[in-house]
Formats: sequence, structure tokens, C-alpha cells
Amino acid sequence: MNPSRFWQGRERYTVFDTAYGSGARAAALIAAWRNDPERPARLHIVALGEGLLPGFHRIPQPEPEVTLDLLNAPLDAALAQLAARIDFVQLQGLRGPNTGFARGLARLAAADARLAFDWLEQEQVAALMAQGFVFDKGGARFASRKPRPPLAPVPARQAVVIGAGLAGCAAAERLCARGWEVTLVERHAGPAREASGNLAGIFMPLLSKDDNIPTRLTRAAYLYALRYWERLGGIGRAIEGAQCGVMQLARDAAHAQASRAIAASGQYPRAFAEWLEAPAAAGLLGLPAPDGAWLFRSGGWARPGSVCEAMLDACGTRLTRRFGSGSVHLARVGEEWEVRGADGAPIARAATVVLASGADTPDIAQAARLPLAALRGQVTHLDAATLPRLPFVLCREAYLTPAAGGIACAGATYDLDPDPRLRAASQDENLARLRALIAQPGAGADAPLAGRVGFRCVAPDRLPLVGALPDFEGAGATERLRDVARHPGLYSLLGYASRGLIWAPLCAELLVSRLENAPLPLETSLVDALDPARFVLRARRTGRVQTTLAPD
Repeated sequence: MNPSRFWQGRERYTVFDTAYGSGARAAALIAAWRNDPERPARLHIVALGEGLLPGFHRIPQPEPEVTLDLLNAPLDAALAQLAARIDFVQLQGLRGPNTGFARGLARLAAADARLAFDWLEQEQVAALMAQGFVFDKGGARFASRKPRPPLAPVPARQAVVIGAGLAGCAAAERLCARGWEVTLVERHAGPAREASGNLAGIFMPLLSKDDNIPTRLTRAAYLYALRYWERLGGIGRAIEGAQCGVMQLARDAAHAQASRAIAASGQYPRAFAEWLEAPAAAGLLGLPAPDGAWLFRSGGWARPGSVCEAMLDACGTRLTRRFGSGSVHLARVGEEWEVRGADGAPIARAATVVLASGADTPDIAQAARLPLAALRGQVTHLDAATLPRLPFVLCREAYLTPAAGGIACAGATYDLDPDPRLRAASQDENLARLRALIAQPGAGADAPLAGRVGFRCVAPDRLPLVGALPDFEGAGATERLRDVARHPGLYSLLGYASRGLIWAPLCAELLVSRLENAPLPLETSLVDALDPARFVLRARRTGRVQTTLAPD
């Protein structure tokens, strides 16, 4: 049974395949889609794949109308964590007693979804029939009389994005790639003037023994960002930076021992994360590494402003820039939001608005109750000729980048005050950490006060806020995320803390997928963990909105 027999006239068609294998079947399906004049406007392929790190992997394709998701998880677990409406199912290699997948397929199946298979046990056929699948000699189809939950209507593809840092530029690019007309509103005269304006941002994954939510999110976002940047032209080419690798020194002997346990578990291949004992790490670095180090060979650094520029260039003519707008506020006008300047004059208007305004977001009334903090970060700029020549980005409690334009960046501080000026005390803090990092007590001793101050937007749990903005006043007594009242058409991409460089592309992809009712690129447990409405539920349980920051 060929999926292309059933997709004519569809706006969207989603295929789920239990065996990606070499990718030949997916490639043939995409080729058939390209060559079919009656093809659906959008094709989504979701497949179980091996040889990948655990979790969901969205693989960017040449055509933005095609989506490929590879899931490295057992079938039952993958179905339980998948958010999609499936039109065609390809079951392959399901020999054995497992029947638990039938319920998961039925939950995700669209009305009249088709099912093809190479072999099914009698128990599996019975389980599928019990869930509403009807079999004939050509395969099966989903004929359950249980009503399918209706999908929310896709809004008119016009949006306003507020904020032209990494979060906002990624949102604009992902929306424009899906055919949206976007107006990007920025208070400054150009993009990347706030926290995204540093000379260098580091990209690297996060490791943990228990593979917790921050680790899983950061891994998925890091891998997606590497693929995404290649589509934009690549680090070191279209984007200023270098995929030179990142070496993360162990903090102490206890941290080294925990790292050895992670390495011994075998959950991370060496190409992704390699643990090096002290002699090997020092030999590669050319500096002491007394407790060993992790080496992330695909990591590196990039200038965030150049990433923003590459994303905006990719938007093409669908993007309208409204830069230099100053402070803005929102007003509800009929079924739309109107973005107004400080003088009340309208700047832009649409039914869909995305807040990607970072530390300035609490100034917008509809977002004022979100528990966001602005953490001051001062980066120190140093003459690279006065420092060791690094083959990698080096980090521990602090970081040091290789030279770019004769400057090395060291930092950054985490301060709770709003002072935007460079100050000597913060530079002294950065230099003290730098000296410990490179084991050179005199490093930077005569350095002039130079660098940059930015303010990170941080939530108490250190996770981003991705999704429909909650209405705290109208939340009621619900205990479920899906029942929390939302401001209609108002969404957030906020709280990226120090990881905006790698979180921004995947978070934007997640939000746009939700707007389009498309398969989501992350497990539902991660999607829920990022939902801004989580703070409504926490406020109800504790009697107050959490405003303090969780420890790192």
C-alpha cells in the first residue's frame, strides 16, 4: 500500500513509519511528493530510527513544506510521547507478542487513516481491530466511530513578532518558511542589540546521569541547531564563528568521578561527548586539566548577531521590519492585537503575536505576571595576544573563546542588579575565574576595562517559556495545562537564559508547529515542561507566583 495513493487534495499528510532503516522509504516518499502535481501542501514523515541519541530528532529538509522526524525510542513510548495526527501508518518488523502499540496508534490516527504492514501476529491484528482498525486484503484503515478531537483552526498566516534577538529572529524565519507574512518589531535600530549582542556565544550540549528535562531539551536543541545552521549556510561561512569544539574542564575530583560514570554508561557516543582523563585533556589543550574534561567535538562558538542576520536574510520578502520602535504595548482590537508605541500610535497589527522580547517582556501588561528575572551578565574582552592560543572554546565555571578579530571573550557574571555599565568589580570576577581556568595567575593583570553587559531573561526553573501565553486572571481552578485560560493569539518565546543560541531554533520550530497543528518536534513531556502556563498551576498550588531562581 503506497501512502501517495491517499494524499490527493489534502492540505497536510502525516506518515508514521516504524522502521526508518536506511531512509530509502522516506526518500522515495519525498520524491513521490515532489513529482505529484496533486500532492498535499505539507508532508510530514515521522519514523522510528536507530543509531541516534535518545529522543526526537527533527531533520531540516530542502523544502520547508517537508518535515522529517526521527524518534529513537521504543514504539509504545514513542507513540505515548508523540503529538501528531497520523494519516498513514507503515508497520514493519513487529514480530513478537507486543500489542500495546495499538492503543497509541488509535489515539493518534486521523479519521480513515490507512495502515500497511509486512507482518502482524494474530494477537496484534486483534488488538488493532479492538481499537477500531478494519482489515482487508490490501491493508487496514481506521474506522472507529469515536469522534476525533478537533484540531484548532490554523490562524491566518500573518503574525507580529516583538523582539529581534535570537528568539525573535528564529521565530520570524520559521514563520516565513511556512508561508507566513511577518512583521518584526524591535525597540532598537537593528537586531541583536540586547542579550544577543555579545561577540561570541558558545554552543555545546548538557550532560547528566539521569538524562533530566534540561539535558534532553538542550540535546535536542543542540542537534537541531547544528543541522539548522547548515541550512542557513554554516558556521564559519554564512555565520561568523567556528565549530572548533568545546572542552569543559571538570570542576573537581567529585565532578570528574560523576563524569566517568556518565561516560561508562555508554549513553553518549564519543563523537557527541568524549570524556578525557587529565593527561589526554591536557595534551589536546596545551594547558593543565587536573581533573580531566569533556570534549564536545561538534561544539564551538558563534557571534549571535551574525546568526540573527542569517535568519533574517532567509525570511526574504515575507518579512517586514519595524525597527527603532522604542517601548511598545499591546491592545486588543476586535479579533486582533495592535502593537502600539509609547505615544499610543499603532505600529503593527495581527491576530497572532509572538513575544520574544527577553528581559523587556514584563513591561508588556499581558506578560507582567510571568515570573521572569533579568540577570546581568558582563563579558570581558581581552587582547588575545596576551593569552594562550586555544584550540577549543574552554569552559568550567567561566568560559574563554579562541581569538576572533584579535579579541578573546571571557565571562560571564551572573548579577541581580540592573546596572548596564561596565564595572571593574565584574571584570575582576571574570579575570579571577579566567586565571583559575587556564592556571595562569597573572593573566589579564593589566587589561583595560573592556567588554559588554547584557541581561538574560531567566525563569525560576531555568527552562524557556514556549507556547500560548496564560491569562492569570482568567485561569480559574483548573489543574491541567490544557485547561488553563490563554490570551487568544498571544504566544511567548522567552526565558532562554544563557542558552539562546541553541534553544532559539528548536523553540521557534516547536511554536510554529503548534500554530500549524503539525507534528511537534519534541516529546510531549518536554512540550509540557516548556508551557508558560506551568506557572499558573504552580501559583495555585503554592498560593503565589514563584519569583526566585532555582539554583544552577
